[in-house]
Amino acid sequence: MDTVLVSSQPINMQICDMVAVARLMNATLIIPQLDKRSFWQDTSTFSDIFDESHFIKALENDVHIVSELPKEMESAPRVRKHFTSWSSASYYEGMSQMWKDYEVIHVPKSDSRLANNDLPVDIQRLRCRAMYYALRFSNPIESLGKKLVERLKSHGPYIALHLRYEKDMLAFTGCTYGLTDIEAGELKILRENTNHWKMKGINSTEQRLGGFCPLTPKEVGVFLHSMGYPSSTWIYIAAGDIYGGETYLSDLRSQFPNLVSKESLATVEELKEFAKHATQTAAIDYIVSIESDVFIPSYTGNMARAVEGHRRFLGHRKTINPDRKGLVKLFDMLEKGELKEDTKFSSLVIDMHKHRQGAPRKRYGSLPGSKGRDRFRTEESFYENPFPECICPTDHH
Repeated sequence: MDTVLVSSQPINMQICDMVAVARLMNATLIIPQLDKRSFWQDTSTFSDIFDESHFIKALENDVHIVSELPKEMESAPRVRKHFTSWSSASYYEGMSQMWKDYEVIHVPKSDSRLANNDLPVDIQRLRCRAMYYALRFSNPIESLGKKLVERLKSHGPYIALHLRYEKDMLAFTGCTYGLTDIEAGELKILRENTNHWKMKGINSTEQRLGGFCPLTPKEVGVFLHSMGYPSSTWIYIAAGDIYGGETYLSDLRSQFPNLVSKESLATVEELKEFAKHATQTAAIDYIVSIESDVFIPSYTGNMARAVEGHRRFLGHRKTINPDRKGLVKLFDMLEKGELKEDTKFSSLVIDMHKHRQGAPRKRYGSLPGSKGRDRFRTEESFYENPFPECICPTDHH
């Protein structure tokens, strides 16, 4: 074994990309180390979150994977390499030249290192094999996730709501609609003090009108009600701590009293081993979201994209993507008294979301007018919609 790829910082999508990169570069992949310095401040290792032996075994015919760098290679010639984002297969085949000079390549950043489109079909299918078969959660996570799903299903169908109304998300997006001046100030300070967030001065009103803000819990309540969900519907909140806690959740809870989270569904004892490990609790939310009757993200993000893609892969399970820009217009008309929350309002909302429910369709290409590398940035993520490469046409029901 003379070619080794070491990667740090990934979580499921990044891991699957590094599997594909290792295959393209004809390298041995070392089980990735997770980033412990990011916002999460989480000490979890790969095997705390995933079933490591299953991962290695499931991909043995595709890529040689080992748990750690072999002792005899610790002093081998190595290099740290930042691969270019959204790169093609030919880029990595060209990078294989590096093996002439180095035996170990360390990849410190591994998110979005591979293009979404125009890759060989076998590489796209390998990404799906890695994502949907090889990456299985560790037994403790899998077992608690399944228990929570059973508890929810015992009440009938349920919605998994990925409610991104968290402090970091609101600070990052600069969205302060409905918050107090003190809260808005607190979020502004957090944004200004977070070095890697490039945008500092953000106009909250413009963000909201452009559809760039997570829906508030109150707006989510109005949305679900307008979509025809009865107030008896069970709703699982898949998220971290909601900003302002019950202060802002109470509006949603008054419309949908059966509002639960892992904290209220599981016992303190069951959750004890996952406490202080945000990536592990996020994995529990992921399982409950995959198995839900309906999945609704209040904002787009990596978790929402991964869940949507996984649900598509499992037979296009219903995922409703709120049209935030369109909804904000309607919400503002409600507030001004130009519209009432009635059947007319409901039909406007339902009509707006007819084609936003996870039905089979090809991935969206880049946004018109985008150029250069920005073009790749605006394409729909492969993991958000792995159709057509990984979903057989016979799966369409």
